[in-house]
Amino acid sequence: MYGTRKRKSQRKANHVMAETRIIHGFHAVTARIRQQAESVLELYLDTQRRDARIRDLLKLAEDHHVRVIPVDSRRLDGLAGNVSHQGVAARVNAAQRVRHLDDVLDILNEPALLLVLDGVQDPHNLGACLRSADAFGVHAVIAPKDRAVGLNATVEKVACGAAETVPYITVTNLARTLRELQEREIWVVGADGAAKKDLYGFRHAGGLAWVLGAEGEGLRRLTRETCDELVRIPMLGSVESLNVSVSAGICMFESRRQRAG
Repeated sequence: MYGTRKRKSQRKANHVMAETRIIHGFHAVTARIRQQAESVLELYLDTQRRDARIRDLLKLAEDHHVRVIPVDSRRLDGLAGNVSHQGVAARVNAAQRVRHLDDVLDILNEPALLLVLDGVQDPHNLGACLRSADAFGVHAVIAPKDRAVGLNATVEKVACGAAETVPYITVTNLARTLRELQEREIWVVGADGAAKKDLYGFRHAGGLAWVLGAEGEGLRRLTRETCDELVRIPMLGSVESLNVSVSAGICMFESRRQRAG
């Protein structure tokens, strides 16, 4: 059933020694092949799986000339870091991603809608944020290089393919990046539970960047001070705050609702 597929170009073989990483799970791997097949260096499949889902993935890999390597479950466990991988993993070229925010903003044909995450460290939260960002047409997710989880296999799996469709851009200085967005006339709005204005009273039709803080800590002082405006999500129950991915989804949905209206 399994076989090694020839690559479309020998050039891809030269990328094996480049910066690479492992992604796993059907959603993440399938999305990467469909979106950036040239960046998939090797596809690893569990030799014990022979179901329709595996057959469909094999056909997709063959159509896109992706090399397939059958492996046992123990090797897959090691590749995926001993987390649930569904019998599927892939080694991909990490250098294929969008690296600079200008690459995104310079080609937009509508006002920018961005999500800025100030130090989110839980990979499940980041994956959920990416998934919501994809659902609401966010043009890019921005995060600092330090004090943030970064993209890893868990993020890819939770994102269910959104990590391949939404540009994830890391920056060395978040406050400076926010000021650069402001110079581009993008309104920078921080979600803060202590803000005077609530989401019901917030209106903005132009370029917009939502800024959300880390789990339990919220926005850092400099980040908060750099924002053009602070807005809180109205809370009617007894809980004091929402998960960052839930908050991000609410804010992005409201922005898209306003634009549609």
